[in-house]
Formats: sequence, C-alpha cells, structure tokens
Amino acid sequence: MTRDEARARDATDPLRHFRQKFALPQGVIYLDGNSLGPLPRATAPVIADMVDRQWGDRLIRSWNEGWIEAPHRIGSKIARLIGARPDEVIVTDSTSVNLFKLIVAALRLDPARSTIVSELGNFPTDLHIAEGAVGCVEGARLRAVPRDEIAEAIDSTTALLLLTHVHYKSSERFDMAAWTARAHASGALVLWDLSHSAGALAIDLAASGADLAIGCGYKYLNGGPGAPAYLYVAQGLQQRLGNPVSGWMGHAAPFDFGDDYVPAPGIARWLTGTPPMLAIAALESGVDLMLEADPADIAAKSAGLFDLMASMGDALGLECISPRDPALRGSHISFRHPRAYALCQALIAEGVIGDFRDPDILRFGLTPLYLGYEDLVIAGEKLADILANHRHLAPEFSNRYAVT
Repeated sequence: MTRDEARARDATDPLRHFRQKFALPQGVIYLDGNSLGPLPRATAPVIADMVDRQWGDRLIRSWNEGWIEAPHRIGSKIARLIGARPDEVIVTDSTSVNLFKLIVAALRLDPARSTIVSELGNFPTDLHIAEGAVGCVEGARLRAVPRDEIAEAIDSTTALLLLTHVHYKSSERFDMAAWTARAHASGALVLWDLSHSAGALAIDLAASGADLAIGCGYKYLNGGPGAPAYLYVAQGLQQRLGNPVSGWMGHAAPFDFGDDYVPAPGIARWLTGTPPMLAIAALESGVDLMLEADPADIAAKSAGLFDLMASMGDALGLECISPRDPALRGSHISFRHPRAYALCQALIAEGVIGDFRDPDILRFGLTPLYLGYEDLVIAGEKLADILANHRHLAPEFSNRYAVT
C-alpha cells in the first residue's frame, strides 16, 4: 500500500474521528496501546473536576454524590464491552489481586477438586499469582502445560482452567466458547484473563458460558497507567463463591461497622477496600470513549491494520508469529527477529513506538481508534530503512525494562 492509497483508505474510515479524541504527541506513531493506552482528551477535565470540585469543594460529601456507586456503575459499562450482564462485573483492585481472589474462591468451592490447569508461557503474573494462591488452599496445586497439552490435562481433579484469552506475546486467541465447554464437560470452572482482548475484540462471556473473568483498565480501555481492574462472576456463581480478601466494602452492611464479616449479595461481595476515586474517574473516561465506537468497525479495522502490517513484514523478510486468521488472534502483531530489541529501540528513536518481548519478538499494537493506515505505511518505511541501512544496530542489553 502506498501513502496515497493509505490516505484514501483513512479518509473513508468510520473510526477516523476518534483520533482527535486522544492527546497523541506530534510526530509519534504509537504502536504500543496494547501495553498502555494513550491519554483521552476528555480525561484531564474529568480528573480536574474530581480534584477541584468533588474532592476540593464537596469533600466527603462526594461519597454520597456518585463515588460509592462508581465500581458498580463503571463495571456495568465494561459489561457492555465483554458480553456480560450489568450486575456481573465490578471495578476493583488490580488484575493480580482479582486473579488471586477468584482462583482461591474456585479452589475452595469443591474440596474434591484441587488442581488449576494453565498454559506454560501464559502471562507470567497469572502463573505467579496461581502459585501463591495454591499455597492458601490445602492440597491445591498448579499444573501448567504446553498449549497443545491443555485438553489432556483437564480431568476430574481440575477445579479451574486458567487461560488468557489473547496471548500477550504471540497474539494467539483461544476459542472461548469451545474451551469453556471442554472444561465444563469435566466439571471444572474457567477463569479468563481478558487483559489483551477487552476493548479490542468482540467478547461475549454470556454466550460462551464463561464462569469467571478478570481484566485490566490501562490497555485498550485507556484508563491510565495502573488503572483499576475489573472482575466478572457469572450470576449463577455469585452466591456460591466467597471473596477470600474480605474487606469492608464487600460487606453486606459496611457502614454498620460490625466486627463480623457478612458478605454482600451478588457482585458487590468482590469489593475489598475503598475505591481509588482519582484512578476510577480516569478509567470511566476511557471506558466511555470506547463505548462510543461500533464494535463491528473496531473488528474490521483491526483486521485491515493487521493485514497491512503482515504484508509489510513479509516484504521485509520478517517472520510473523501471530495467526493470520482474525478469528484466531487478538489486535496486536508479533514478528521474530534475532535483533528484535535493537530494532525496537531504533524504531523508537525514529518516533515509532512498539515494544519487545524476550527473547526475539518485535510486537506492535494495532489499536483501531486512533491508528490510521498511513501511520502503518510510514512505520513500515522506517522499519525498512533501519533494516537496509543500519547493519550495526545497537547491542542488546541485559537490563531491559518493558511493560506488558
């Protein structure tokens, strides 16, 4: 695709107007929104109002003027993005804390089932949290196996199948309905990590029969660095599972200040501590922006951006490790190259921000709301120039910091 062809395609893009809704720096092509979404322009005024008026003027009265309901209100908005009922999603804590809560709850449900099955190479924190969670339930264990051995690992001892919907490195996507059905056939529950899919892909937790899910707010939802996370518990499980981190906000009557813990009914029992209102306000701004877009337009443009980036990678001799079929992948693309880290750094120096994953993966987030086809053509031109003219790329470094 030439630049002129790309501009023509951008001109007819139904999502084109969303680009102006983000505070993107001039001269930067941002291909890392799958790690940290950019700042929506609406967020700064929202935060200013939260600080100046709600906190500064209304003070503690703001808890009765929308603050206390915020985890439920924003959870119900996120529910629209992931195919859940409004009363099945709540904003609370971080993805790691929510993982711990739901894993321990699932392990305690049936003492005859004591195993968590997950994928080797899953996002590391998922496995780290699972390792810690099994230590909190007597006899529990984590069994992590290669992707092609997961089906065989699920048996009558499996309490929970823990899967990340879209793989953080390769962009491979699990068939949510098929794997949920497979786990249910063995009597196990399934917990889906939606961090690399919610806001980028069409997700229907209800139609898939999903039991549990968690996700972060700072990637495709554009909620800001370290934004609060959310969790989903299917309505039929809400009264059967207990929150192992039982804090006062998950109490049935938190302002009675009773010594004994009585879990709140429904999704509210998964709250723990006081909601971080400044961060929650930023997250709501990002979620509201995402809800303005047509999911079908997002899916179509994601596929188009992927095809363009894949074709450029093919022309440059890069090995694409992401599935070509859009039904089998997320909204990022990954290439293998022996000098991937150096390539990533050289691109950043040229104003193209992607990221690197050990040991040899160059990864680009294809976020449809603000990226255009011309952006990718320019990025491809810069990558081609680096490969052709910079034979001696910067050396690899042992101390690398790269976010997820």
